[in-house]
Amino acid sequence: MKSISQIRKEIQEKNTTISEIVNHFLEKIESNKHLNIFVEVFSAEAKTKALEIQEKINQGTAGKLAGIVIAIKDNICFKNHQVSASSKILENFESLFSSTVVERLLKEDAIIIGRLNCDEFAMGSSNETSVYGPVKNPINPEYVPGGSSGGSAAAVAAGLCHAALGTDTGGSIRQPASFTGTVGFKPTYGRVSRHGIIAYASSFDQVGPITNNVWDAALILEIISGKDEFDSTASQTEVEKYSENLSFPSKTKIAVFKECIESKGLNEGVKKSFFEKIEALKSQGHEVEIIDFPFLEFLVPCYYVLTTAEASSNLSRYDGIHFGYRSKNAFDLESTYKKSRTEGFGKEVKRRIMLGTFVLSAGYYDAYYAKAQKVRRILRNKIDETFKNYQFIIIPTTPNSSFKIGQKTANPIEMYLEDIYTVLANLAGIPAISVPLGKNDNLPYGIQIMAKKFDEQNLLSFSNSYF
Repeated sequence: MKSISQIRKEIQEKNTTISEIVNHFLEKIESNKHLNIFVEVFSAEAKTKALEIQEKINQGTAGKLAGIVIAIKDNICFKNHQVSASSKILENFESLFSSTVVERLLKEDAIIIGRLNCDEFAMGSSNETSVYGPVKNPINPEYVPGGSSGGSAAAVAAGLCHAALGTDTGGSIRQPASFTGTVGFKPTYGRVSRHGIIAYASSFDQVGPITNNVWDAALILEIISGKDEFDSTASQTEVEKYSENLSFPSKTKIAVFKECIESKGLNEGVKKSFFEKIEALKSQGHEVEIIDFPFLEFLVPCYYVLTTAEASSNLSRYDGIHFGYRSKNAFDLESTYKKSRTEGFGKEVKRRIMLGTFVLSAGYYDAYYAKAQKVRRILRNKIDETFKNYQFIIIPTTPNSSFKIGQKTANPIEMYLEDIYTVLANLAGIPAISVPLGKNDNLPYGIQIMAKKFDEQNLLSFSNSYF
């Protein structure tokens, strides 16, 4: 797949037109319908936009993403377009406004070609909880693409768009990137505005790009990042020109967490490739040290206590009265609430709402939610301390390559453990990237690099230079 810079050069040199690019993708999307990647394709709109942007290019007034085709996850609002978070409860809902990230893409003349299938309300690690059915991994359709941004990763891997936007609450960009052999970037919490993103867990959610290479990720991140008057959690920290400086000439210190690489759940093939990469970094002059991280077993429980609590609160508005699907079987106020939510939400979403309501309930709040917040603080302190001595932390993105559709749906705990290496970055609020590392039975898996808060520039530069 060609990079964004190559596409732009071809357009400028008149070797192709934007209409040809759009038509190419529309044909590929149609021929790959069996993968169930797109929920909706904006065909007519994309064709019209192609002509408008081609005229801008001819006049020399086009933006940085002129001619670049991007698809968005089905929890990102786009004005006058439907958005459902892949849930029945938002069936036929049309957004009244665009999210900040969409506005910023459109300002730079990107073409948004459609919305992508995802786990319902971004709750899942395999893209099997969607009301539209599971997305299939384009590398092997019998396997999952990962989740919850499985459609975003699959779209890029299948060559159905130049890049895609996903959201990452506990690994939902990086894990599917690992499973599909793509690059997935989760920014620092607050680096990218959450305005117009259907919330799952508000203190965790972040929007980020899934691309074919690091440079493309850097450019898109550069465009969508920055302060936003519509999101009070968006940082005022200046956004660097990430894509203009992606060389990392200096040598650095890297930490590897011992408990992550000694975990019994880590696939031997993944482990072997990981150590080969570590040795390669050492031979290139970097200092790599294996250090203790005694909190691995607490990451997933802490993450699920906090995120389900936030989900319980965020999803309370979808009740058949304020928002969303209303049951035809309801006959009074109480039955409207009960039946609308029972029929509108899927099994996994209901499970997480109930878990969240439980940990927030009287008598259990201190035992679960308050304690999890204390654990989160301990984890953040440990990460801050680590970054005083090391510039990067490197661990596998996932313990294994992809698994077969249906293989883990019967065991929620086994599915939750898919997030064991990715939730740390969300708990700590730090940036993290997954880049391809190797293959196991022809299925890809990735390596994850993390950096301190708002150090996206060095993280991208290092990833681009050495991976």
